[in-house]
Amino acid sequence: MDHPTLDLSLDAAALTAQLVDIPSVSGTEKPLADAVEAALRALPHLTVDRDGDAVVARTRLGRAQRVVLAGHLDTVPIADNVPSRLDADGVLWGCGTSDMKSGVAVQLRIAATVPEPDRDLTFVFYDNEEIAAEHNGLKRLAERHPDWLAADFAVLLEPTDGLVEGGCQGTLRARVVTRGRRAHSARSWLGDNAIHKAAPVLARLAAYEPRRADIDGLVYRECLNAVMIEGGHAGNVIPDHCAVVVNYRFAPDRSEEEAIAHVREVFDGYEVELTDSAPGALPGLSDPAAAAFVEAIGTEPTPKNAWTDVARFSALGVPAVNYGPGDPKLAHTREEHVSAAAVLEAEEKLRRWLSS
Repeated sequence: MDHPTLDLSLDAAALTAQLVDIPSVSGTEKPLADAVEAALRALPHLTVDRDGDAVVARTRLGRAQRVVLAGHLDTVPIADNVPSRLDADGVLWGCGTSDMKSGVAVQLRIAATVPEPDRDLTFVFYDNEEIAAEHNGLKRLAERHPDWLAADFAVLLEPTDGLVEGGCQGTLRARVVTRGRRAHSARSWLGDNAIHKAAPVLARLAAYEPRRADIDGLVYRECLNAVMIEGGHAGNVIPDHCAVVVNYRFAPDRSEEEAIAHVREVFDGYEVELTDSAPGALPGLSDPAAAAFVEAIGTEPTPKNAWTDVARFSALGVPAVNYGPGDPKLAHTREEHVSAAAVLEAEEKLRRWLSS
């Protein structure tokens, strides 16, 4: 598609379809970022900046507070589900409908139709969220242009099925290593099988009772699971090395340091190698801006039992929540879809909140 354009006069559901029909798999967001930038630059009440394939637009009205509305432009690889399709029941099908082009459409509609909000607004559209964190556009903006993200409160329009999800879990991965002695499998008594020695590691995981943490009335459920096993050389060799890769999703009242210390405690006596980690984010729902948002949306807040980029805003000192019209259970699936009514409802609720 050459130089695609976006029509911000469409409602958020129709605009979602336009966004879906501009493919933007991670790393290929430029055509969509170009279209978003062009549409925002046509709005005289916004100042627009760009870094790579991330676009940031801001009002400068001198309001007492500033709020960020943020969303990523990229999707996972397309699964024969582009272009979009609207069925007779008002359900829009296609890659990114849930995660998270419906949320991006809501952002764009608010940018176009609320020129004088009661709070100053920053709209952040960023690239490469669906792949390794080193490529994440919001991470890049936080490092290069933290002033662009400065705010009193942020809403990440990730799919939440219309609920306000507070904070997010932290996550880490580690390798629990066992070592043995290599030998010919026909003479296994001469070796020491490192894969066999991993059995107690799996037993500890099977017996592990995950913690639940009540934070500001939200209950975060921790998880510690094996996600991969590495080991073996050939079909006739006793392995001298094995690693059980574990993923620990921890409540946001634990720091990264406390989380890895807990994993080392669980696997005391084993060699534990941390491979990557990211902190969680406390819900921060007692913040006045967050409390006002929850009241405006009109649903009971729930915990985010996953990791999202609200953690990046939290690291910048900006309280943040997740709120979007898509269903997170449909994200990344071939059957991804969103209700047009849910998208319109999210658009209207945000408009009311920012015009109260």
